[in-house]
Amino acid sequence: MIFDEVHRKSTDDIQQTLTNIQYGQTACIIDHLSSSKFIGHIYSVPFTFTRLKYITNNFPNIVFNTVTHLNAYDTTAFEHEFFMGIGQAFPVLKCFSVKNERTPSWCDYKLKPDENLSDPIIEYPHLTLLDIIHAHCDYVIQFLSETKTHLPRLTESKVKYDEFVTVTPNFTKDEMRRNCSKVKRLIVENSIRFPKDIYQYFPSL
Repeated sequence: MIFDEVHRKSTDDIQQTLTNIQYGQTACIIDHLSSSKFIGHIYSVPFTFTRLKYITNNFPNIVFNTVTHLNAYDTTAFEHEFFMGIGQAFPVLKCFSVKNERTPSWCDYKLKPDENLSDPIIEYPHLTLLDIIHAHCDYVIQFLSETKTHLPRLTESKVKYDEFVTVTPNFTKDEMRRNCSKVKRLIVENSIRFPKDIYQYFPSL
């Protein structure tokens, strides 16, 4: 993250600077989160790194074939289409962290999120670690409900325990059992003793 209260830079500004110094083929993303805070990414093309941090709703329409560790952060809520795009743009993703406290637009107390079956199911075939401990509770539904996302290799998950209990509720929601079945390590915000019911969701713990 970069803080700059005076000079508001654009993608064109950065690209022009890189062109002037003849750096080679590059790509640039600038996201203004507020009047005083923005996130900037500058990288050479093709992208060869394995880690990428602070991807927002505005990420380039290219495929990151080498990225295995990804962190997503934004002040605007992430929607289903965003996560669909992540699955397509990061085909070998293994570790995914999401930080966003905004409620997605599909969150409606009159309509349960997993009742909207028109959205295509997102595939993350290589994902082994999911960190949503700093995300809104509805992202638990987004990732762990099999009507929204398929996580065949998920073995480690970081979640807020109380929120997980709320959205399941109390480990009774069958649609979440499939994505939880292979999790061997469950990390929560506080040290607690898990009730027996949780092992019906996480039989591999």
